[in-house]
Amino acid sequence: MAAVCRCARAPRGPLLARAGPGISVLAAAPSVLQQNRQVHHALIPHGRSGRSSVSGIVATVFGATGFLGRYVVNRLGRIGSQVIIPYRCDQYDLMYLRPMGDLGQLLFLEWDCKDKDSIRRAVEHSNVVINLVGKEWETKNFGFEDEFVNIPKTIAQISREAGVKTFVHISHLNASMKSPSKYLRNKAVGEKAVREEFPDAIILKPSEMFGREDRFLNHYANMRWFGGVPLISLGKRTVKQPVYVVDVAKAVINAIKDPDAKGKTYALAGPNRYFLYDMVEYIYAVCFRTFIPYPLPRPLYHLIARFFEMNPFEPWLTRDKVDRFHTTDMKFPDLPGLEDLGIEPTPLEQKAIEVLRRHRRFRWLDAELEEAKPAKTCPV
Repeated sequence: MAAVCRCARAPRGPLLARAGPGISVLAAAPSVLQQNRQVHHALIPHGRSGRSSVSGIVATVFGATGFLGRYVVNRLGRIGSQVIIPYRCDQYDLMYLRPMGDLGQLLFLEWDCKDKDSIRRAVEHSNVVINLVGKEWETKNFGFEDEFVNIPKTIAQISREAGVKTFVHISHLNASMKSPSKYLRNKAVGEKAVREEFPDAIILKPSEMFGREDRFLNHYANMRWFGGVPLISLGKRTVKQPVYVVDVAKAVINAIKDPDAKGKTYALAGPNRYFLYDMVEYIYAVCFRTFIPYPLPRPLYHLIARFFEMNPFEPWLTRDKVDRFHTTDMKFPDLPGLEDLGIEPTPLEQKAIEVLRRHRRFRWLDAELEEAKPAKTCPV
């Protein structure tokens, strides 16, 4: 019984032994004694499934305040996980995260991404670390190399030193050193850096994600204010395969639960491929807006984007975003995907209305989705 009391009363320590739903704490005690490490009671799964149970997962989620982060935190909270959320933003930017977990299950911690001690404090009690850090534009303090290479590398290194068992890193489907986009080139370098620091890291490569708060479908829908939609080569040389953000969040959770996922790289994409022209045409059909596309040469598009980059706040368009959105999504037949994680990909046509309804005029607000023709697809 002494070993049992030690497990229940230990105030801190990383996960080393997990008892399944049908295994008592006594069964887990020998492994604790064998490894001579303390186990916190929050890391031993117990209770029925749900937000008021204990899943045994204590996860540190870097970048939780971003687009994908809110969905990942929500999925962790609903299964009873304890989530540490390092943040650098204002307290008001965290308010929507607070109801996502049971009382005391979400812990907020200020951190400095350039201070290794603050990163160490954020991961020292966790058995799972998820890196979602990233931004679509560079600032004077943080460039793409900092966001996608240096910070993930530091987090991976400290997580390995702290004994973290599972590390999940979010990259991009089109990450490549040959990409015209600096964003995607640094994503590729970041993948390699994370793999070197944490060989068993799980790397997820989603394509462009769509959802209620996205900067993809909403971006093209808002282009109507400019009198039309400028597209390089009229969008008929670019093929996109967008993925639903909820599917990516589910993939993160399922990868954490799957012991065979360690050390693997997953390519996450939607079920259908579209020419950019056809996809944007469908966006405007769902919005019941007039679709006015026109071709725009890349240099001229970059010149226009340069004016938006002068915005001291969040730029609506950047030259790098122009290149990234006009990059054809790669195919990775040799890499596992959503299906290998037990997830059926959600088609764009099924969820587009959730994103685009607010772009409709009042008279079309309640119109059925079936009134818009499905987008033309390309062979997968």
